[in-house]
Parts: sequence; structure tokens; C-alpha cells
Amino acid sequence: MISWDDFTKVEIRCGTILEALDFPKAKKPAYKLTIDFGQLGIKQSSAQITHHYKMEELPGKQVMAVVNFPPKQVANFFSECLVLGVYDENNQVILLRPDQPVANGQLIG
Repeated sequence: MISWDDFTKVEIRCGTILEALDFPKAKKPAYKLTIDFGQLGIKQSSAQITHHYKMEELPGKQVMAVVNFPPKQVANFFSECLVLGVYDENNQVILLRPDQPVANGQLIG
């Protein structure tokens, strides 16, 4: 069990994908995402979401991401946030997304 204080340390916010690019240097199939988090700015992320999503359909989609992890190097790329998803029965990621539009940078609670 974790405490409520532990949970509140994890900053999960909503952002809108601006761009999705192929990431052939990643060990597992992934895209490089550029995400707008409003007042927090624009962050990049490596996301293993190639099974359920095509690059061209991702721009404009809102996603949830942890924005207060330190950057993580993935091949020659620095991922600045962790895009969240649920693993399906085949261990493929389905993005967590709000069911209504919200402002970029909004904190989940």
C-alpha cells in the first residue's frame, strides 16, 4: 500500500499530441511523440503504441502522462514524460485518454 501523499507526488497531466514520428532505433516498436502540456510546455516521449495506433492518426489526440519523471534516454532520444496506457490481452498498449476534451496541462485527480 502507498499513502495518499505518495500518490500526490506523481504528476499525471493531460496533453495533446502534436506530432508522431517513427522510431526505428528503439529496441521495441515505438513512436516519438511531441505533446503539448499547455503552461508546462511541450515534451517528447517514446511510446510503444504501434500495434493499436498509426502515426498519422495520433496528432490531435489527448493523452495522459506522468510529467515529473526525470528524462529517460531511449536509444538516441530523451523521453521527457511517460505516456500512460493499459495493456491488452496481448500485452499491447491502449492509451488512457479523457472521454471529453480538457485543457492541456490539466492535472488528474
